[in-house]
Amino acid sequence: MALQRRQFLLLLGAGVGGVALWGARQPRQASGSALPFQPVRSTLPLPSDGLNPAEQRQAYRVVRVSDALELPPGYDQSLVASWGEPVGNSRFGFNNDYLALLPQGADRALLTVNFEYISALPWRQGFAAVVGRPLPYEAVVAGLQTSSSSWDVWSQPLQGPLAQQVDQLAREALIDQGVGVIALQRDANGGWQRDPGREDRRIHGLSGLDDPAQQLRSTGPATAVFRLSKRRGYDDGLGDRIIGTFANCAGGTTPWGTVLSAEENFQSQVPEAVHADGSAFPPSARPFQCSDRGIRGLGNPFGLAGNKYGWMVEVNPADPSDPGTKHTALGRFRHEAVAVAAKAGEPLVVYSGCDRRGGHLYRFVSDGSISDPNDPANSRLLAKGTLYGAVFNPDGSGSWRALRPETAVDPLPAPALLPHSNRARGGAERLNSEAQRQAYRERYRTLGDLYVGDGEAQLGALLIDAHLAANAAGITPTARPEDTVMDPQSGDLLVTFTSGLPGSDGTPDMAIFRGPQGQTPWNEGWIMRLTPGSADDFRWSMVATGGKPQDGGLGFANPDNLAVDPGGDLWMVTDIGTSTQNSDKNGGSFGNNSCWVIPTSGPQAGEALCFATGPVECELTGLALTPKGENLFLAVQHPGERHGTRTDRAEEARAFNLELSNGEPLEQLRWVPLGSNWPSGQDGAVPRPGVVVIHRRDRRPLLAPLS
Repeated sequence: MALQRRQFLLLLGAGVGGVALWGARQPRQASGSALPFQPVRSTLPLPSDGLNPAEQRQAYRVVRVSDALELPPGYDQSLVASWGEPVGNSRFGFNNDYLALLPQGADRALLTVNFEYISALPWRQGFAAVVGRPLPYEAVVAGLQTSSSSWDVWSQPLQGPLAQQVDQLAREALIDQGVGVIALQRDANGGWQRDPGREDRRIHGLSGLDDPAQQLRSTGPATAVFRLSKRRGYDDGLGDRIIGTFANCAGGTTPWGTVLSAEENFQSQVPEAVHADGSAFPPSARPFQCSDRGIRGLGNPFGLAGNKYGWMVEVNPADPSDPGTKHTALGRFRHEAVAVAAKAGEPLVVYSGCDRRGGHLYRFVSDGSISDPNDPANSRLLAKGTLYGAVFNPDGSGSWRALRPETAVDPLPAPALLPHSNRARGGAERLNSEAQRQAYRERYRTLGDLYVGDGEAQLGALLIDAHLAANAAGITPTARPEDTVMDPQSGDLLVTFTSGLPGSDGTPDMAIFRGPQGQTPWNEGWIMRLTPGSADDFRWSMVATGGKPQDGGLGFANPDNLAVDPGGDLWMVTDIGTSTQNSDKNGGSFGNNSCWVIPTSGPQAGEALCFATGPVECELTGLALTPKGENLFLAVQHPGERHGTRTDRAEEARAFNLELSNGEPLEQLRWVPLGSNWPSGQDGAVPRPGVVVIHRRDRRPLLAPLS
């Protein structure tokens, strides 16, 4: 732990006295304690728990995992909104993720919320009670059993009651995804509550299906593909308009007051593969599928075109008439994270990541320049520019490589997933040998040789297939980039890479993504600092690494969303997979997902302090701070995802072999609830995703000195 903290300080350019991550500032003055709060105890013995080894043995020998959002002493929480509550003419969706808080004066704000996906078990268990009408989930599962739980509804329409049941089920699932806006008001005691008004609304997965006025707009090169009169693949007949948005995960805000919402795992609901001209594979390539395990292919019954999903969506929360706009110049991939750099007299720069194993880090640079960063007209700059992929070198250097038709084809050594060599077929192909790689390079010299079209349409086809195009251009495969945050003083970029394990999609570059002691593969993740150099160069360094202290980590695992408070301290939440949490077979010793603070000045600079642990089988997301840092809005996503509703206080005992802070072994017996009842906490109550707001009882800033 000490080594990791020292590494953090050195990489920040900080000395023992502590220098803020965002530039020099005065160390925090604590009263009575050097800690800004008493850390919440996790399932692992950590130096920050303040216990000696003998005390740790007693405290951690038997642990009971809590099905609650646990906070430090002196902090309170209140539920702001949860799944199923009315929002405009719709409802608060499922699996709330990214949160954007946009103040409208001192005591009013708009909260924009992403709704990512459906967790099948708690969704179907709770739908009737929460939404107020039955859900035909079991009927659809039974009706599809004879067809391997799937059906191509688009090309072979179902008949009778099953047709209506599939339509209802798919509609409800897509309505529970997308984007929502809710208005908030601060009460006389300083607390935040909903204040429904004209701004409250939903943009969901089927917006525009029944009302064309609600169809989303699109800008950029891919619109030329959407408007093609002749194409190799599927045509939804909508031109450059789009039905809905779904799989909305991470996001960001712009200086001019709009929100960018990232469409991530769209490939679960529509075909990801495209033809060489950028046109979509038919909806039949992703049939509707429903079983006890989950629901996929939701776009199939409605004939949604796969090439219109996987984009960055811009929404103006303050304008109820804005249907949302997908900016195709930023590329189509499994978008996670977005950070905006907007300086007067310079181009607009947008960073984003592709959250897949072997996914890439991207940078968009606009053709035009900014006059006033707060001018709403800056949205037009998102329509035209250049998309770059990050190339990392083991020595800490790196460069941005443009993804344009003239860029050379130079894939990394096999195995590699590339645009299919039979361009008449489209889709992807895996090359497994160096001979295949060389033959591919000889056949296709530039990215323009891989994609067809005239002018803008060719660039559009390339951007629609951005992930495979980046693979072909030799962009570095990374370790699931899940968030990007700008340094407000230096202009540096912070990036979370959640997991360095290999996968079927790809493998991160093991020369870059290594554990704190050189371990590969490394699952527990990193926070990277990226410092711009010349126009297309940068330097990178890992400023914090997840993992157990005895392995060189800071005590957390799988970092995800980031936020920076007004004092410059770094907030982070984790993304430990549901099947891994508290598992005695899959390395789940880190317990429930959690929220951490990494101070950047004072005695604890570079340490990771646990601020909160989440309910059972949930993920904590969002991290939206008020401007003065006295409130934290936090999303609790998919509580009870694996076991659903907890009944009769069911729990299970699991054994873990851990280590005390002095390296001595500890055998821990851990009691883990089977399912969740959050947020009500009542036995048998269905778990509901929701958003909470956290504050100190004395209403001071969250990290003010303890008194």
